[in-house]
Amino acid sequence: MVATFETKTDYKVIGNSPIRHDGLDKVTGRAIYGGDVKAPGLIWGEVLRSPHAHARIKRIDTSAAEAMDGVFAVLTHDDFPTADEREVSTGEDVVNLKRDQANIMADKKVHYKGHVVAAVAAVDRNTAQQAANAIKVEYDVLTPVSNVDDAMADGAPVILEGLVGDHLGEEVENTNVAKVFRHEFGDVEDAFANSDIVIERTVSMSMIHQGYIEPHNATAIWAQDGNITVWSSTQGSFGVRAQTAGMIGVPESRVKVNYVEIGGGFGGKTKVYLAPVAALLSRKSGGRPVKLVMDRSSVFEATGPAPGGKIRMKIGATNDGKITAADTDIMLESGGYPGSAVGAAAICVFACYNLPSSKITGYDVLVNKPKSAAYRAPGSPQASFAIETVIDEICDAGGFDKIQFRLDNAAHEGTRRGDGVQFIRVGLEECLQAAKDSGHWNSPLGDAPEGKARGRGVASAYWMNGGGKSTCDIMLQDDGTVMLNEGSADIGGTRTSIAMQAAEVLGIPVEDFHPSIPDTDSIGFTGVTGGSRTTYTTGLAAYNAAHKLVDELKNRLADLWETEVENIDFNEGTFTANRDSIGIQELASKLDPTGGPATATASVNLAEAGNAYGVQICDLEVDLATGKTDVIRYTAIQDVGKAVHPQYAEGQIQGGVVQGLGWALNEEYFITDDGAMANRSFLDYRMPTSLDMPMIDTIMVEIANPLHPYGVRGVGEVPICPPLSAAAQAVKEATGKSYYELPVKPGRILEALNGD
Repeated sequence: MVATFETKTDYKVIGNSPIRHDGLDKVTGRAIYGGDVKAPGLIWGEVLRSPHAHARIKRIDTSAAEAMDGVFAVLTHDDFPTADEREVSTGEDVVNLKRDQANIMADKKVHYKGHVVAAVAAVDRNTAQQAANAIKVEYDVLTPVSNVDDAMADGAPVILEGLVGDHLGEEVENTNVAKVFRHEFGDVEDAFANSDIVIERTVSMSMIHQGYIEPHNATAIWAQDGNITVWSSTQGSFGVRAQTAGMIGVPESRVKVNYVEIGGGFGGKTKVYLAPVAALLSRKSGGRPVKLVMDRSSVFEATGPAPGGKIRMKIGATNDGKITAADTDIMLESGGYPGSAVGAAAICVFACYNLPSSKITGYDVLVNKPKSAAYRAPGSPQASFAIETVIDEICDAGGFDKIQFRLDNAAHEGTRRGDGVQFIRVGLEECLQAAKDSGHWNSPLGDAPEGKARGRGVASAYWMNGGGKSTCDIMLQDDGTVMLNEGSADIGGTRTSIAMQAAEVLGIPVEDFHPSIPDTDSIGFTGVTGGSRTTYTTGLAAYNAAHKLVDELKNRLADLWETEVENIDFNEGTFTANRDSIGIQELASKLDPTGGPATATASVNLAEAGNAYGVQICDLEVDLATGKTDVIRYTAIQDVGKAVHPQYAEGQIQGGVVQGLGWALNEEYFITDDGAMANRSFLDYRMPTSLDMPMIDTIMVEIANPLHPYGVRGVGEVPICPPLSAAAQAVKEATGKSYYELPVKPGRILEALNGD
């Protein structure tokens, strides 16, 4: 369903849902993923992981592994060059090369269970595994720190020795808090003093995993000429290039990353874990190609999950339903090294509301868990859960309609975000109005079966969307088809959504486009596919390239028609001048006399992207005897700017909702007292499946993004954010009990019902 408020309606290509260009290869099994890569002389790599969450490495004995038949190389951190503290952007966060090098292979200490301490390369995978297991490591086991309270307590074991924390501009040693920062405007305390309703709560949430199907993998060849070729399951080939080169101490120009299909990422495949290891093993193995593939337990234990943590939230309001002030402390787990999503959480936390005063304090906290990574709108789901929980209670306390209260306080054009940025045109008010008018909100819950109770929750959320750098090449073929090369990894059908924007300019059916993703030597720099930037940013590069191609063809036609360029018009695929006219696809075969093939390239570097909002309504049923929850109806309303490919947009929204509901109701890292993850398989890590979900209804609101010629906004980040609070509030409405800790699993519900 699409609710259009203000947008163009005369598109020929955009707004349709053609079959995606990569669909046939994927449904027939022809698509090549990282695990499918083969090369002559390929050998296998394997790693040895720490059994301890926190320990010093006293000694590593690799002699037994080195002596085994079929072993080509053994690697420890001593084989890595000394990396500097230079930071590299992955698009969704920033990588410190020295620290992330220690993250992919431990240096002197292990910071989480599963931390790599050594690696081997051998003739086959079984031999590599045997050799890795033959390596002997002597540890001095230390006390693990597994949550923000313990990490911030006086006398807590220091995880990253030598870290100097930045606490509001003051350097602090011997700390697990890497950074403390603050955004503040207005007189918050005075506003609270003049509020009729003030509610303060502290919420917490577990670290969770993205749950992508394809595990991390990498294949690398370090050739005799010093050039390195890499294949890796990644959301950004150029990010792999930068991180790999920085960690192995070579110029980026020496590293070529080939694109392969990716079996899911959701932000978790913006970092590298295996590519630098594979490259160094290849060098030590005489230039043989080396492949590494993680098993599922390793994915859970040692790749970046979304950070858990704790958020204190205080909000004031008047009796007539106006928010007066908001104050929050956001403490997120970075894992074993600095760099949680707390900065993004601070940007998002108050972004749904037009606040006269606010204070945001963020804490980046180290714990003995795997280094956190992005997961769809990193930091925003946690922030949304905190503020929407308190907003819901303010509505209860003041007797306010829960959507109308949000409408009365909604952010709009001109509102300043908590970090000071002023909004351009946004669609939150329209989303809230669409939610208020929806059949879902205006329908009764219905009676629950005996022994069960029903509740309804509503929540809103925000993501700032990404801009950044992208490049696109377009080549018009003699037969009238178009070759389109772009540098963005395709996760959700972006080859098609990008080609559609070029097709709209050129007036050529998108089915006549052949989009592809070349290696990093063959396309201009393009940032990561993440942050809801790709259809917007790379699409704009395609739009610009298409217009450049039109200009080039006008120049060619001016020679053919012996007229001035200014006399030539172009509209919907046809050039006209005086009484002459020709379609662009017909013209393609007539270009040789004018200078040969027609091509165009465009690159963009966008500082802004346009903001995205969503509102969601959740109905669920609770079994009062077991605590089991069943979502029975769900509606997601979101401002999509302009839905380039409505089916893709709807799928992105639905997928995000399901992942958010998993976070809200089931998913968690269950950490034992010794710092180990106890549920490191899909049998024990409870992700929702299609059998757990009703149809996710969508209402796509189209409020054109003024920064894009087609009004495009990113779609993929926002939908994961509202479910955390919407589901928790639905359980509250069903049971009469409040829940401040996620997931709201059956045990917690029964504890609340039984007064435990």
